[in-house]
Amino acid sequence: MTPKQIVSELDRYIIGQFQAKKAVAIALRNRYRRSKLTVTDREEITPKNIILKGPTGVGKTEIARRLAKLVKAPFLKVEATKYTEVGYVGRDVESMIRDLVEVSIRLVKDERFKEVETRAFEKAVDRLSEIMLKKADGLPEGISKIDLRNELSKHNLDQMQVEISVADNPKPVELQPGVGEINLGSIFGDILPKKTKKRTVTVAEALKIFASEESEKLIDLDSVETEAVHRAENDGIIFIDEMDKIAGKSSQNGPDVSREGVQRDILPIVEGCTVSTKYGNVKTDYILFIASGAFHVSKVSDLIPELQGRFPVLVDLDSLGVNDFVKILTVPANAITDQYKKLLAVDNIDLQFTDDGIREIANVAFDQNNTLEDIGARRLQSIMEHIVEDISYDIDEEGEKKVILIDKAYVENNFRTESRNLKKYVL
Repeated sequence: MTPKQIVSELDRYIIGQFQAKKAVAIALRNRYRRSKLTVTDREEITPKNIILKGPTGVGKTEIARRLAKLVKAPFLKVEATKYTEVGYVGRDVESMIRDLVEVSIRLVKDERFKEVETRAFEKAVDRLSEIMLKKADGLPEGISKIDLRNELSKHNLDQMQVEISVADNPKPVELQPGVGEINLGSIFGDILPKKTKKRTVTVAEALKIFASEESEKLIDLDSVETEAVHRAENDGIIFIDEMDKIAGKSSQNGPDVSREGVQRDILPIVEGCTVSTKYGNVKTDYILFIASGAFHVSKVSDLIPELQGRFPVLVDLDSLGVNDFVKILTVPANAITDQYKKLLAVDNIDLQFTDDGIREIANVAFDQNNTLEDIGARRLQSIMEHIVEDISYDIDEEGEKKVILIDKAYVENNFRTESRNLKKYVL
């Protein structure tokens, strides 16, 4: 996709913030441009990492989330606050690279599974038809294997119950909260025979289980791992949220003692180093890092200079105005007003919003963000829930259709702005 196409795709879900979308779109396109260069040139070009700075609820995380769906590249979102400096109990920063590789493995596996989907399903149908013919419970008398296979293939028997043997995989044991897990089954897997257990499931679920097992046999796991590591190294994107929470000078004691240490630990990862994972060594030189934070209390300049230098692109996201709120309520493909319409339609309530009603909701959201705390678009969810609270509660038990109009007067009558604003004075 060209940068303009990426931005127009993001526009379907995120209102405004053109500069942030543009920066992200250019960074993605540069990945593609780099992939078309010679190997020698490719090694010289590293990604230009980005910091998205702006108040909460203006679209920073949403841009990253939608980006993940757009690009078929390994994508990981992490919170900077969950990492600790080496020597403290908690997750070390290298674990983000291991997590990225796991995401990459799943991505490549899913692609390979799609390639062998038809063959795997046929093998699953074969296996299940043999099991069902042996037991013959609930089957028509004298049914042949060919007829049974046809019925299974057409999903005509999906609701039938069948007993099958499935692999009994022991659950991983967590050694230390937030640090890591160990799977005892994988340690002794090659020595001990594989355990199975009996399960009674529907035919649809049995076909799914067998198709998954057959897919594993049909793909080459070694090539999956090699491809996944390559993609993680060259196409990987890591979105580090809450970057502002680890900025600022650390005090010598208290909960913030390792803040600056986390920055120092993140630095080599962003600069480029080699991290060992269970799938082999991973170079981080060409992974794109996008950091974000509100930077209310701390500033971007409070980050250690070396780390600032590794994020050359800084984008300021704007606070949302009344017109932005109006667009958020009406334009996106998943607009909150549409969500409530669909939810209440289940109970035969036809919820209709007038233009002046939507404008009034936007005005209330803007006023509250100015007088209380600026939480961006998240304020709309709080207001909308308050507005439809009584409608959601007073549903007609007979199920008769009811039309409810949300106009300016309804918003004014059902949302007591003054009482909500007083909350800021309650100690």
